[in-house]
Amino acid sequence: MEDAIKEECGVFGAKDFQSGPVFPYIYWGLRGQNHRGHQSHGILTYNGNFHVYKGLDLVPKIKKQEIPLWLEKLPGHVGIGNVRYTTSGGTDEQSLIRGTQPVLLEADGHRVALAFNGNIVNTVPLRWEVRTKFPGFTYECDLDLVARKILISLMENKDLQPAVRTCMQDVEGAFSTCGITQNGELFAFKDPYGIKPLCCGHSSNRKMWAVSSESVGLNINGFDLDFEVEPGELVVATKDGFTREEVAPCRRKALCAFEFAYFARPDSKLGSRFVYEVREEFGRNLAQEYAEYAKDADLIVSMPETGDDVAYGVHEATGLRWERSIRRHRYVTERAFILLPEERQTTIDRKINVLAHKIDGKRVLITEDSIVRGDTTKVVVEKLRRLGAKRVHLFITFPRIIGPCFYGIDMATYSELIGFHHTPEEIAKIIGADSVSYQSPAGLIKSIGMREDELCMACVTGKYPTPLAQKMADETREKLEKGHKETGRVYEVASVM
Repeated sequence: MEDAIKEECGVFGAKDFQSGPVFPYIYWGLRGQNHRGHQSHGILTYNGNFHVYKGLDLVPKIKKQEIPLWLEKLPGHVGIGNVRYTTSGGTDEQSLIRGTQPVLLEADGHRVALAFNGNIVNTVPLRWEVRTKFPGFTYECDLDLVARKILISLMENKDLQPAVRTCMQDVEGAFSTCGITQNGELFAFKDPYGIKPLCCGHSSNRKMWAVSSESVGLNINGFDLDFEVEPGELVVATKDGFTREEVAPCRRKALCAFEFAYFARPDSKLGSRFVYEVREEFGRNLAQEYAEYAKDADLIVSMPETGDDVAYGVHEATGLRWERSIRRHRYVTERAFILLPEERQTTIDRKINVLAHKIDGKRVLITEDSIVRGDTTKVVVEKLRRLGAKRVHLFITFPRIIGPCFYGIDMATYSELIGFHHTPEEIAKIIGADSVSYQSPAGLIKSIGMREDELCMACVTGKYPTPLAQKMADETREKLEKGHKETGRVYEVASVM
């Protein structure tokens, strides 16, 4: 997987109706989802008053002797948390600090706290609208816009349901959101397309109810998974469970297909299946689609970790030995945005360890989840060649990416996408492989087990589920064809309204 491609973030929220401290559950819910955001994290709790902690980087380890201090700092029986990687706003240290979630807003006696996973498309008109009510408003991240839309509506209507409905009607994009009202209600809602995952569950004694971006956030706390929040649905935790209400009609489901290929943990459950089961099916399908390359290989190696389950599927379908001779150095965690340009390739090379004697003289088939920019894949292929690989074939789980994402994946320009500019044959030459075989869109859909109109595959098909995103994409492509150059993320620089 490309080192510079990241998900927007993950959320977790819980309420204990026995009034016990909720902080430990929020903490572990975030630790279980730290793969969704490495840049910053935050926790907010409520016990009549709101208490907030925010920090950069991964959710920290807590020493035993520090636990009483954390419980004192973040008291309360209800709380929400977030892990974040920015796909909107600035990426310098001060911007990251200002954009860290959750956010707590107050105006005219109304307060609301929110954390979300997603990305907003119509940021430009929303900023103008928000500034009419908050003249001093400065934009740091998309949640600032969502939170202020909710707060403005609460100031006018006082009730949560119409506030969420207004948000769903006026905000275009992906937003799976959890929050706390000024009265300590835990609530959550999902945009009318359901682009990002969000699920609900409960503790074994049914006294605590929780929301999580992925089911692993529930699992790590020993909670049972109850249901996935539906597109356009608002849920509120009560002592008897979650109340559920559709507050905006679902235009069409559009769950991000990339969740299955990369973002979600393999032990998470999306829909009716565990993610690892889907990835194994990806591998079996690739082996069938590209049998000629499988026959030209001596062994399979996988790019850890998202390529592992795919490799097992290829192994099952072909009988080829899966040799786990590519390993990732777990604690080499430098990321591209904090490296000097001359350091980038060296660091990628150091992250990946290849066991040379296992591949020397062999025809190697690599399983990888995607190729976005091509940097990481090129370095790995060069390393395999250098260590004696006779032939290198790539099986790519996700179809060729030809368009940017507007909904929370950090690939927001056409110019950075190698698949937009080149065919698979050209990409193979650029990265030094003998072949690059992408799974077909039809194969991906079949493996996931959902209908095409239930998935967002805009980065593959160019067909965006929301209207403004489609308009931005079409106009940007037209400009590129006329020789214009992109100057930033499409949704942050586009002039269309």
